[in-house]
Amino acid sequence: EVQLQASGGGLVQAGGSLRLSCAASGFTFDDYAIGWFRQVPGKEREGISCISNNDGRTYYANSVKGRFTISSDNAKNTVYLQMNMLKPEDTAVYYCAADLKCQDGLLWGYWGQGTLVTVSS
Repeated sequence: EVQLQASGGGLVQAGGSLRLSCAASGFTFDDYAIGWFRQVPGKEREGISCISNNDGRTYYANSVKGRFTISSDNAKNTVYLQMNMLKPEDTAVYYCAADLKCQDGLLWGYWGQGTLVTVSS
């Protein structure tokens, strides 16, 4: 059974940091891409970062570039999203998803449940 579990969200002040984790199981982790997405109520879910585990390529949305870093620990089947210099506009529910390749859009094969990040001003 394919499972993705996002965790690590919480409350942080603007300028602070959080590290989100996406623990994967039920598939060959090394052959998949893991993406991070976020959603604010009333707004469309947006992709913010992705890592391709087969070649290590990474991608970032302009809104988080330079502040967030995605990484993968194959031994733990876990992808991390290190979020630094957080802003109130980063407040959202963060989701991770898996598919064969990093890609635009929301039609990813597998999704985890979200973890809430709240950034206070």
